[in-house]
Amino acid sequence: MRKPEDELAQLQQASLLRSIPDEEASLINFASNDYLGLARHPGIAEAWTDAIQRYGNGSTASRLICGTSPAHRELESTLAEAKGTEAAISFATGYSTSVGILTSLLQKGDTVILDKLCHASLIDGARMSGATIRVFPHNHLPKLRTLLTSTADKASSDSRTLVVTESIFSMDGDAAPLKEISDLCKEYQALLMVDEAHGLGILGPTGMGLAEKLGLQGAIDFHMGTLGKAAGVGGGYLAAKQIWVDLFINRARSFIYSTAPPPAQAAASAEAIRIIRSQEGAQLRQRLWQNISTLQDALQLPKQPGSAIIPWMIGESKEALQLSKILRDLGMRVPAIRYPTVPRKTARLRITLSAAHNPSEISELAKTLIDRSQ
Repeated sequence: MRKPEDELAQLQQASLLRSIPDEEASLINFASNDYLGLARHPGIAEAWTDAIQRYGNGSTASRLICGTSPAHRELESTLAEAKGTEAAISFATGYSTSVGILTSLLQKGDTVILDKLCHASLIDGARMSGATIRVFPHNHLPKLRTLLTSTADKASSDSRTLVVTESIFSMDGDAAPLKEISDLCKEYQALLMVDEAHGLGILGPTGMGLAEKLGLQGAIDFHMGTLGKAAGVGGGYLAAKQIWVDLFINRARSFIYSTAPPPAQAAASAEAIRIIRSQEGAQLRQRLWQNISTLQDALQLPKQPGSAIIPWMIGESKEALQLSKILRDLGMRVPAIRYPTVPRKTARLRITLSAAHNPSEISELAKTLIDRSQ
């Protein structure tokens, strides 16, 4: 039997050993996905505490037993309205959303086609579904067309084909060619699921993501996202037609067999969505984009539209860890991202910006990166 200490030693040798970092409030945080600074918004905190007074601390059961509160209903109606869909369903986490939805939609005989850089939760959900998995190189439309053609040639009248992509990719910060992907799905009668985890809050006239920015909300079958990034709270969601949501309620095991998230979390998330869609949300987005532009200019990076994620490429895991430690010693939290989160030899620092950062903090980060790269 292999020993866990041997496995850990191998990870250590490869500079791939991970541990849970200690929280240090004094560090300037360039690791968070709190793109709008809503995690400490007083209005969201008030919605949370008010809901505790109304509904108590926990939901006490799964949604289908007695765990559904008016706060859960309000969150889902708020999401459906914001996304322009008939209905929505919320989950405890983004991971459970991915797994629950994909295993509900797909079964043996179906085909799921994923972008190579899709999040691990989407890959896991696809594997667990039993469907045939096909992968196309990142944002490679010709290969996606080839896969859709071959899938259509083999499909039965009863099988489903689902294309899955992220709107903004979590490690590279680039956007999917969503209009072209949507057109291909329509041409081949495939369903389309878009993970807006890193698009929600920062893109679109009301912050509802890349699909809203491109005017494609009505062309997406399944709008997925998380509420623990730009929304600043926690949980995940899927917005779609009512008939699909009814299916998920009956088949998504991560929904059926999980205790419901606390009502206070649902209430706080609903308030976060309202803020994102408000004038205040628009002002926070404007501040965020100014911060993004400031760092891109300081680092002489190309202006990449659509993302608050800026990868600082290094290559080797050991060197990425060393630079991350230097920044930490200087008072900045910037995580080193390594294999298997990213491909081998593509280790990087993953910089995320927020509307809460100030120009001096961004300038300090940029100066340190430039000085250490010379």
